[in-house]
Amino acid sequence: MWDLIVHPVLAAGAVPPFFGDIAALGAVSVGIAYACYRLRLAPIAGFLIAGVIIGPNAFAIVEDLELVNRLAEIGVILLLFTIGIEFSLEKLARIKTLVLGGGSLQVVTTVAVVTGICLAFGIDVRSSIFTGLLVSLSSTAIVLGLLADRSETDTPTGQSALGILIFQDLAIIVMVLLMPLIGGQGGSTVDLLLALGKALLIITAVVVLARNIVPPLLERVAATRRPELFLLTVVAICFTTAWVLGLADVSLALGAFLAGLIVSESPYSTQALSEILPLRTVFNAAFFVSVGMLLDVRVLLDSLPLILGVVAAILVLKTLITAGSLLALKMPLRIATGTGLLMAQIGEFSFVLDVAGREAGLSPAGLGAFGQQIFIAATVLLMIGTPFLADLGPKFGRLLERLAGRVYTPSVGPVNGEAGGHGLELEDHVIVVGYGPSGRRLVRVLRQTDIPFVIVDLNPQSINEAKAEGLPAVYGDATRPHVLEVVGIDRAKTLVVGINDRNATTQIVRVAAYENPIVQIIARADFVDDIDRLHEAGAEIVIPAELETAVRLFAEVLNSYQVPAEDIRHHAQQVRADDYELMRVAETAQPMVLDGFTEQGVHTRVVTIDASMPAANQTLAAIDLRQQYGVTVLTVERNDQVISNPGGDFQIEPGDRLVLLGSSDCFIDCADIFRSADLAPTPDAP
Repeated sequence: MWDLIVHPVLAAGAVPPFFGDIAALGAVSVGIAYACYRLRLAPIAGFLIAGVIIGPNAFAIVEDLELVNRLAEIGVILLLFTIGIEFSLEKLARIKTLVLGGGSLQVVTTVAVVTGICLAFGIDVRSSIFTGLLVSLSSTAIVLGLLADRSETDTPTGQSALGILIFQDLAIIVMVLLMPLIGGQGGSTVDLLLALGKALLIITAVVVLARNIVPPLLERVAATRRPELFLLTVVAICFTTAWVLGLADVSLALGAFLAGLIVSESPYSTQALSEILPLRTVFNAAFFVSVGMLLDVRVLLDSLPLILGVVAAILVLKTLITAGSLLALKMPLRIATGTGLLMAQIGEFSFVLDVAGREAGLSPAGLGAFGQQIFIAATVLLMIGTPFLADLGPKFGRLLERLAGRVYTPSVGPVNGEAGGHGLELEDHVIVVGYGPSGRRLVRVLRQTDIPFVIVDLNPQSINEAKAEGLPAVYGDATRPHVLEVVGIDRAKTLVVGINDRNATTQIVRVAAYENPIVQIIARADFVDDIDRLHEAGAEIVIPAELETAVRLFAEVLNSYQVPAEDIRHHAQQVRADDYELMRVAETAQPMVLDGFTEQGVHTRVVTIDASMPAANQTLAAIDLRQQYGVTVLTVERNDQVISNPGGDFQIEPGDRLVLLGSSDCFIDCADIFRSADLAPTPDAP
């Protein structure tokens, strides 16, 4: 008996036949990925190239393609599972307009346009529709992988891409079920409706049951303090949920995403994500390698002009349609363009659809095996190019906005609530850019303290929710000077930027600092290396720690309104003690009393002197703030020293922090003295 157990392990030559393929796959992938890293290329491109090299159509280093495909499938499942954990049901509900509106517009329009083009070239109707369905899908694995690697899932571009991808993943269920009907091989509308009903029932049952079962289950497992048991439980939840949904003909990847959403509702989601990330990285690489292995280099070389033409056509077509779908939802041109380029490739689920189509007698463009090879080659090339298109997207979007000028201007909704229609009644207020979780918590605190504020956001649903609560809110792109003018940037006391878009944050800070050089700018930063960049752009305070973002935001705002430091500390301690419940539930929060909220406290501004400001290296008498503008310099902070009531012979130096007293009109009049030439708009700025 013992011999039977140990023999397979100890016997000479008992190495599993697939082990060599796995070793070769790993070694070549690491080598090429490292080379791509040294060349500053995206690792995804390296894995795709590695697949081409080791595949059966090149050097045939790996022969077991089926094994690689199985590993790839696990990689996609784990990728979608982690994306689901990082997301949440609340966030999903927040982008339902993007899912239903943007996703449906993109898929339906792409299918219709591609079908029309194919018909114009004399391709039969069935093959034309099939080709349109193939082209309409984008790569969930590549797009979400890139967004996750760059921590851009929560940016407007990331949210737009995610919404459309979720719709596509749902649409693939219908597309696969339609294959027999399109291929003329039977099936009926009743069968289709029954299958869809079955899928929806199972999804609903899994979500409802799991939300009640998973949190207490993870709590009990976590109580054991055994990391291996916790990891095993998380993996089991992922694969079991995906398998159950697979029984209803739902893609395993979509099932894994729903499983991640379920886990995201648990307080142990952060630990679950940290446990699963290493596994995702290993198996996800196999997916990109497997796609590269499908490419036949001989077909690529023999039909290169045709393939490049197909790639160019798909790239232009999908970019225009995706961008147009988002523009129809009133998204800014730069975000719509960036998302369009990011989504311009053909997705991995198109291969699943292609298999179903072959069984129904369909092929891309009706060209049979040759059409399939052209389709595979174009897909692989587009996937390899996606990281470069993702880098190009924001730059190209800003270029288009600059060229469009007055021809295209995103609509700016009126200010709702007490603020009035054009921001003229706003004074000494806080501009809150971004009505996400941190923005909502800040707004609750501002309401409790009766500090005036106005909200700016690009998410129509968030703005509608704010207006439904009677809050002053504007739909608009805060990188635009006009939008900041509408919300009264010239009379604002503080600007808080709490969005997740790194580039947009920098641009907003730069534009705001130039439009009103004495407004206090507070910005959040996801990464430490963003701190210096935001300070250079004009932010006075940059808050990098995400867990403390909400506390620091309201603390700095209250401080600017001269709320006593002891009161601010009390509020911060209360928030931390209640696990942010003070900010989450306004009804249960204790009202804050604004000691020191006097006329003098309201009409103060703080400005840090930059070397390029006209006031730099000038005496107070020379700039004549008091006589000419009615502004008094209360104090000057220099090298950790506070100088009170400086005289006329006091010389202002770069780095000085001046506390000014005056009215809003006075601050507007003297703004040019403190306007930094370094922040002046450049030709590259929108």
